[in-house]
Amino acid sequence: MDVGELLNYQPDRGAKRPRGEEDGGAGGDEDSRGGKQLKGMSARELARYREVAGAEGGAEMRETEELIGDKKIILEKLMDQDAEEPEAELVDESSVKKMILTFEKRSYKNQELRIKFPDNPEKFMESELDLNDIIQEMHVIATMPDLYHLLVELNAVHSLLGLLSHENTDILSPVVDLLQELTDIDTLHESEDGAEVLIDALLEGQVVALLVQNMERLDEQVKEEADGIYNTLAIIENMAEFRPGMCTEAAQQGLMQWLLKRIKAKMPFDANKLYCSEILAILLQNNDSKCVFKRHNPSTAEEQEMMENLFDALCSCLMLPSNRDRFLRGEGLQLMNLMLREKKMSRTSALKVLDHGMIGPEGTDNCHKFVDILGLRTIFPLFMKTPKKMRKTGVSEREHEEHVCSIIASMLRNLKSQQRSRLLSKFTENDCEKVDRLMELHFKYLEAVQQADKRIEGEKHEMVRRGEILDDSMEDEFYLRRLDAGLFVLQLICYIMVEISNSGIPQLQQRVHQILNLRGGSVKVVRHIMREYAESIGDGKSDEFKEAERKRIMDLADNF
Repeated sequence: MDVGELLNYQPDRGAKRPRGEEDGGAGGDEDSRGGKQLKGMSARELARYREVAGAEGGAEMRETEELIGDKKIILEKLMDQDAEEPEAELVDESSVKKMILTFEKRSYKNQELRIKFPDNPEKFMESELDLNDIIQEMHVIATMPDLYHLLVELNAVHSLLGLLSHENTDILSPVVDLLQELTDIDTLHESEDGAEVLIDALLEGQVVALLVQNMERLDEQVKEEADGIYNTLAIIENMAEFRPGMCTEAAQQGLMQWLLKRIKAKMPFDANKLYCSEILAILLQNNDSKCVFKRHNPSTAEEQEMMENLFDALCSCLMLPSNRDRFLRGEGLQLMNLMLREKKMSRTSALKVLDHGMIGPEGTDNCHKFVDILGLRTIFPLFMKTPKKMRKTGVSEREHEEHVCSIIASMLRNLKSQQRSRLLSKFTENDCEKVDRLMELHFKYLEAVQQADKRIEGEKHEMVRRGEILDDSMEDEFYLRRLDAGLFVLQLICYIMVEISNSGIPQLQQRVHQILNLRGGSVKVVRHIMREYAESIGDGKSDEFKEAERKRIMDLADNF
């Protein structure tokens, strides 16, 4: 065969083509035309075609007919669905009223059936499904805050709050979701009047207390219930942002205790624990209970304990870097500074809060602000002399001196330009009296640590003599004992010494070395303490930060 014959070749149509060759050779023009015609045939035409074709193409025709039949069935179903679906109903005041009334009826029906058949869930299960459906439909109201007044006027807010105590936690979740969407801060600002009416009704119904009770019974091991707690905290955050004055009331309704309990719980760190710390920071920022202790001492032991718990909670919140900025913007530094000047029992707690707020590179902005609000005038008198009243509050001298030295060390680390110059000039005032005090503290804590080291070395010698092994856990225990003896305060003092000696002010460096020599001190001892401090720094930080900070400290020590 030549090429022309191959192109014109037609297979024998008399013999039936084997099944394995159905997808093989090309049919011809007639088969091609037939395939196109089949697509437009009706069922009657297909039957007539089968009679003509006979057994020759029976299998192919049956498959084609089935495919066409399936397509027609699917198309008919889709058309039926389109016909059944009503057009989207326009949502207006009338439809919202109707929706709320339907919600009220279904809520009442479900409550009635639960009371009537408490031990037979089958009787009230359908009513709870209907109730869930209408709650989902009510999300559309969140798009129209100007109609929020209807929720209050038609008693829907009261009913929603009542459902927070519903026995079925599957009902709680959609209710919390709806409340979160209704109180979305952007939505609230769209209609101030509608928002005010809604928030007033929620607070009047003790919403925070109900939300706390709801969170108490949720199990965070279940993802849906953990999400419910997160959404509950979002409701509180929305309300606190819209109306900061409600924070005091919220704290009194059990929220503060629940947040502290949740933060302290020995559970893996997750989004809920982080959110709890943020909500706690918001409460403390907007809660005026701390201001009460600015001018007045607690009148009872219980009130003193509450004050200490508030400040401890604030310290815990400030361990989260993002909360340092909230503390700054909320004028927390100004409040703590006033408390230090008032010389009340809250002074010790305020000192601890300042320490937490200014430590590390995340405290840089707070350090600068503290200098700007004339905080140096407040902190250095506390550095020069430990108040005698400290003992009455149950705070040791060492704890007080640790916080003061830590604040000064943080400022030396973080301050730049003009603020740093103002800090360093404090050490040159009155013939370097603050350097003299610094060296006094240095020898005080050096002696305490050396005595502790002697006791520990004696214990180690005794353990070796008995044949006991000094493992890592024992070494850690000994190190903690050295810290309790004052090692950490000594490290802070030595850090301040090397910082001011490297400040470029010869007067300071000369005074430090002069007192060291007079009292038999040693530069080598200071460098050794700084080396130990550098090795222990940077817990929880990145490797890059640790390495950079260690190098910076060791450079200061080497140039001391």
